[in-house]
Amino acid sequence: MNTNDNSKAGSNMEKITGHLIQIRQDASFISPDVLDPIPYENKKKNSWVEIVNPEFTSLCPKTGLPDSGTIIIKYLPDQSIVELKSLKYYFLQFRNTGIFYENLTRLILDHLVKTLEPFEMIVEAQFTPRGGISSKVTSTYAKKEMEEKAP
Repeated sequence: MNTNDNSKAGSNMEKITGHLIQIRQDASFISPDVLDPIPYENKKKNSWVEIVNPEFTSLCPKTGLPDSGTIIIKYLPDQSIVELKSLKYYFLQFRNTGIFYENLTRLILDHLVKTLEPFEMIVEAQFTPRGGISSKVTSTYAKKEMEEKAP
């Protein structure tokens, strides 16, 4: 490969990166309004729900390149559970959103807690390795009344 080929490839990569950055949304684009809570009774507080999305995609806020990972949601519901189709549509909003792993994990937790008001919830994000480094971020929530009853 000669020098002209290298500079042409570099120029093309810069164009692609510029385009990816232009079409990227910021986190304010993500709306919890699409989440649909379904009535649920869990008076014994003994049924946990676990949801796994192995095909989660967001964008790197620096480069615009896609970040792929698995989102795991575990929660102890109170009076609502999330309708899964609405959760899929909620996750789709992240596909064009530039957001760091740590921020998106907390945002997902905040939106789900606000919508479902569970007793407890854990959101875990496991992202595929980049440059030999993988990332795992965990955000947690516990309702005050549950914390006060803990031994």
